[in-house]
Amino acid sequence: MAQKGVQLDRETFSCSICLDLLKDPVATPCGHSYCMNCIKTHWDEEDKKKVHSCPQCRQTFTPRPVLLKNTMLAVLVEELKKTGLQAAPADHCYAGPEDVACDVCTGRKLKALKSCLVCVVSYCEQNVQPHYDVAQLKKHKLVDPSNKLQENICSCDEVTKMLCLDHNTVAAAAQRTERQRELEVSRQNIQQRIQDREKDVKLLQQEVEAINRSANTAVEDSEEIFAELIRLMEKRCSDVK
Repeated sequence: MAQKGVQLDRETFSCSICLDLLKDPVATPCGHSYCMNCIKTHWDEEDKKKVHSCPQCRQTFTPRPVLLKNTMLAVLVEELKKTGLQAAPADHCYAGPEDVACDVCTGRKLKALKSCLVCVVSYCEQNVQPHYDVAQLKKHKLVDPSNKLQENICSCDEVTKMLCLDHNTVAAAAQRTERQRELEVSRQNIQQRIQDREKDVKLLQQEVEAINRSANTAVEDSEEIFAELIRLMEKRCSDVK
């Protein structure tokens, strides 16, 4: 029982970001404690988002809270150090070197419970919950935690395997077919434009011929009119004489 109490104290007075005993401890508005430098560094990285969050419970704060050293907690930590208290040992829920870590957790990573082949992300028990609650996320394919998600991206069930025997080959064939279809559509569009231009040229030629015929007719009519005028003038001159 005494050993269990020491274990609880070690976890209680350790920073969940650096995993060491609290140094210059401060508490966020949600009640979680961190080393002052650790939480400041964490929030410095979030400054561009204009929203600051607690690494443990994800509660957000706007504007950035002003942190003051918790003197009483600092004194308590120093007293506990004198009893031989060291950094909190690794908990079985936290990811070790051989475990698959949650990609969403900040600070100390929890073990991943599931990996999503659609998101290509591994989730701990808390962060995977939306995949069970949100309608769109329920359609995603969840598998056992894996550090090789890219390699297992086509880890399909038996029904899907029948439709995806060779993902790379099918994808290349589909891309080639799509490209051929696009080229055929482009060829047809170009052919149609050529035919339209040929029609326009033919119409212009017909209009030019019509204008030429009209011009020739007008010239002929003018010549006849001038000839008739000359005859009339010659006759009038003859009559006057």
